[in-house]
Amino acid sequence: MCGIVGWIDWEKDLSGERDVLQKMTQCLKDRGPDAEGFWLTPRAALGHRRLVVVDPAGGQQPMSSALKNKHACTMIYNGELYNTEDLRAELLACGHTFQSHSDTEVLLHTYLEWGPDCLSKLNGIFAFAIWDEREQRLFVGRDRMGVKPLFYAQRGSSFLLASELKALLAHPEVKPELSREGLAEVFGISPARTPGHGVFHNVHEVRPGAYLLVTRDGVKQKRYWQLKSHPHTDDLETTAGRVRELVTDSIERQLVADVPVSTLLSGGLDSSIITAVAADHFQKTGRGTLHSYSIDYVDNRKHFKASTFQPNEDEPYVQLVTKFLGTQHHTIEFDTDDLIESLKTATLARDLPGMADVDASLYLFCREIKKETTVVLSGECADEVFGGYPWFHREELLNAGTFPWSRATKERSSWLSPDLRDWVKPEEYVAMRYEESLDEVPHLPGENPIEARRREMFYLNITWFMNTLLDRKDRMSMAASLEARVPFCDHRIVEYVWNIPWDMKTHGNREKGILRKAMEGILPDEVLYRKKSPYPKTHNPAYTEAVRSWLLDIVNDSSSPLLQLVDVPTIRKIAESDAQASSIPFFGQLMSTPQLFAYLGQLDYWLREYRVSIRA
Repeated sequence: MCGIVGWIDWEKDLSGERDVLQKMTQCLKDRGPDAEGFWLTPRAALGHRRLVVVDPAGGQQPMSSALKNKHACTMIYNGELYNTEDLRAELLACGHTFQSHSDTEVLLHTYLEWGPDCLSKLNGIFAFAIWDEREQRLFVGRDRMGVKPLFYAQRGSSFLLASELKALLAHPEVKPELSREGLAEVFGISPARTPGHGVFHNVHEVRPGAYLLVTRDGVKQKRYWQLKSHPHTDDLETTAGRVRELVTDSIERQLVADVPVSTLLSGGLDSSIITAVAADHFQKTGRGTLHSYSIDYVDNRKHFKASTFQPNEDEPYVQLVTKFLGTQHHTIEFDTDDLIESLKTATLARDLPGMADVDASLYLFCREIKKETTVVLSGECADEVFGGYPWFHREELLNAGTFPWSRATKERSSWLSPDLRDWVKPEEYVAMRYEESLDEVPHLPGENPIEARRREMFYLNITWFMNTLLDRKDRMSMAASLEARVPFCDHRIVEYVWNIPWDMKTHGNREKGILRKAMEGILPDEVLYRKKSPYPKTHNPAYTEAVRSWLLDIVNDSSSPLLQLVDVPTIRKIAESDAQASSIPFFGQLMSTPQLFAYLGQLDYWLREYRVSIRA
């Protein structure tokens, strides 16, 4: 992948602003360690950091092009197109010629041929910006699912964009300020984010499936893709066959690269399906043995305790899959000290407090994998798309009246100091965002109330929870200069499965039953029908004690910026509580009491490191 930075100004001459542009771009060096490039004109300045994955010689950026009877455009791009060759053939038939085999050049020519309508033709993960010299406008596009990030801010006559918040904050006009909304995001919503929200004051995110047109007249955002509801008419066998076809095609398309490609393998259904299809494709195409990777923690087998959200260990299933498929498998193990040390690194990678050790362990995992490979395929998004989470199945979660992965809104509100609580009103803010999201759901007329409610739940998961996990995967992998691809995020899969009725999705009375049926025969039944288990976390009590000690140190430090925002007696009580008292997550499936300690520790570190101020 790559990192991109853009700066448009309608009054200031940007041709002499290389130092600022370079400072912003340098913030993204981990996203693109292999090369950097700059392009400056009076109105537009573009910067790029490159991670070489396809066509090392031909994919340099910023990339400019002009066709006969057309005008010059210059592009910066972060992502991968999985239908590059299909587009190239179509463009060749239209008279285009190419100097490379990079997807970057194909994307630029796709825009030159079709303009903003090019987005409907793309299959991939992407965030890009194209300066159109003749039109004097910037065209900005983001992929349908939001796999690749893109933030922006307007300051006076300037429009600024970047792959990560840190690059925007490197511009002198963008300050690390939190308004009331930002505080509500941090204390009420985080580690999720409201779609389109950049947390910092007047910082925004291009929404998934949307594009921007930036001109002298301002910034216009338009959705080019959204889910559409209609009756599903395929029978069970046809549906299973179509799901298998789409999943297999998506995985195989995402194996294309000029660098080593591997898979992440937890032994769960989703990662095992990806590994099985990839291993078969490697064998058929003569690419040798597929390498697979799993994560574990020192003494985790000793300390593991089954729960509703994490019913069994992964390691026996990993061994079963690797033996069955014949992959070259690598288990990477971390200890408590590694996790503690990386909690701060993970905060810097995300630019916000995040998912605690769930983030930190993923960063460490990616850092080790990067020593051997550059691209990995990962199983995110299947649970959101096919309905794998408990809140799809348990009535009290399905009808919780709020985001089911973050039900403790009252407890979270109690973290804030009384004055800030009255000003921010985090419970009201969360309720407002929840209702706004429900208003967006494309309902199917005539659908029965239970099916309609599940459709709402799928929409919330795809637009909120899935984006949280995609944020995590992008930032932690990119911090290690590793490209992570997510085949279940293919928009064709999402569009098709969206309208499959619940009784068919849960074929055999199992979560993700249609996916299991669709992929029969490629895995041992013990894996294909294994009960869902989330990303593995550490169960070592030493981790809990370490993060509790960190939080107690913060509470006892009068210089802590956190203490200016929170209700200190409440936070002290949390820090001094029995860390094992609650196994109920305060966010998602994994973030219970130890992760709460670490989250508050990350929050304090973030406030200090980013020098965050509060804007009244």
